[in-house]
Amino acid sequence: MRSASLTAALICLSPVYALAQAASPVTVINADAAKSEITVRPLRGNVSVLSGSGGNITVFTSPEGKFLVDDGIAVSREKITAALAKPGREPLKYVVNTHWHWDHADGNVWVQHDAGATIIASPNTRKYLSPTERVDDWSYTFPPTPQNGLPTDIVTSPKTMTFGGETITISPFVPSHTDGDLWVRFEKADVVAMGDTFWNGIYPFIDNAHGGGIDGMIRAVNITLEKVGDQTLIVPGHGPVGGKSDLLAFRDMLVAVRDKVAKLKKVGKTQAEAQAAKPGAAYDSKWGGGVINPDFFVRLVYAGV
Repeated sequence: MRSASLTAALICLSPVYALAQAASPVTVINADAAKSEITVRPLRGNVSVLSGSGGNITVFTSPEGKFLVDDGIAVSREKITAALAKPGREPLKYVVNTHWHWDHADGNVWVQHDAGATIIASPNTRKYLSPTERVDDWSYTFPPTPQNGLPTDIVTSPKTMTFGGETITISPFVPSHTDGDLWVRFEKADVVAMGDTFWNGIYPFIDNAHGGGIDGMIRAVNITLEKVGDQTLIVPGHGPVGGKSDLLAFRDMLVAVRDKVAKLKKVGKTQAEAQAAKPGAAYDSKWGGGVINPDFFVRLVYAGV
């Protein structure tokens, strides 16, 4: 599995490079996932959320089987499997990768090769999973995903499925968090899973190197705000399940920080000077407590404006 491959890759790296990888947020998050319990929160309409393995995992359970949105970090496999069995032991049928990042797609090999699920993703998600892929912002290099963990059902336009009595719509976003994000709506349950285009109460990571950008994040949120209602439950990639008001607060934060950073950059401020100016000061106490701290977030926004 990918986690085992990561370990093997680290052994082969130079000491300096291995040290950089060891200090990466990826290493910290993997270690946390290895010791964290998986919590299950029922929502409605047989939709639940699993938390504790990287990003949130949305699960729809029906007599036909289970439908997942994202599959977490592979080191959590046993705990995820046990959590999935709590609503029932129906087989795993489908998994959507909302994007390529390991904390949402590291379980691909076991869910597809071992559990027999079909993985649905965008073309760019498959593209980034296929080779060795570097994320400089994380100081981390990911090895290729084995062939038996690559998505096989590729979505380039909205796809509607009828499964287990539920209507499920899978739609591509414009480039936002990456250039390969999908979002999923469970129509009858009125539950939307947004992947990492929404981080609830936490500054988000934006993968500028893989087609993402702050403007795209804002556009994706605005698109979603037009399509959800006041009672819609919205599952973020990270953070607690929220609603339209939470998504609106996230959008307003993105716009405010983007505008302030853009003004600083326009008048010639360096990245370090922009960080020192604390353009997110009004938001840092609420949003800055996660792995993306205020300076990290300003750096990501600065690169994208």
